[in-house]
Amino acid sequence: MNFRKKTPPQQTGFQMAPMIDIMFLLLIFFMAAAMYAQWETKMDVTVPTASSGIRANRQQGEVIVNIDPDGTVVLNSFKLDPDQLRERLTNVAELYPDQAIIIRADRATDHEHVMAVLDTCRLAGIWNIAFAALPEKDE
Repeated sequence: MNFRKKTPPQQTGFQMAPMIDIMFLLLIFFMAAAMYAQWETKMDVTVPTASSGIRANRQQGEVIVNIDPDGTVVLNSFKLDPDQLRERLTNVAELYPDQAIIIRADRATDHEHVMAVLDTCRLAGIWNIAFAALPEKDE
């Protein structure tokens, strides 16, 4: 025996709560991605270690120049030749005279490539230069 009344199934409308949850998750994802993109660090560069190396807090607006082992210079995810790098650094020096430049050279990079970037910074009028290094690991 079936004691239930025969009622037609109700149509469910558009559910707003799951859509709001998805939008918040997308917003959080893009905010986190924007923060990492702003830091300009190239992940496949292995910086050398130093006994005085410390992990400093990141500052907003840092200019980070990455140098690959083959001498490729990367700034803001763009590969630059020496003339383009000098032009960009000259613009930075004109707009922000005390702007710090952080050089992240791979540990396998030849010294001549680092010196070329240093010379470019000097020609652009930038004097505030730092080198990225990691602290030595205690074994």
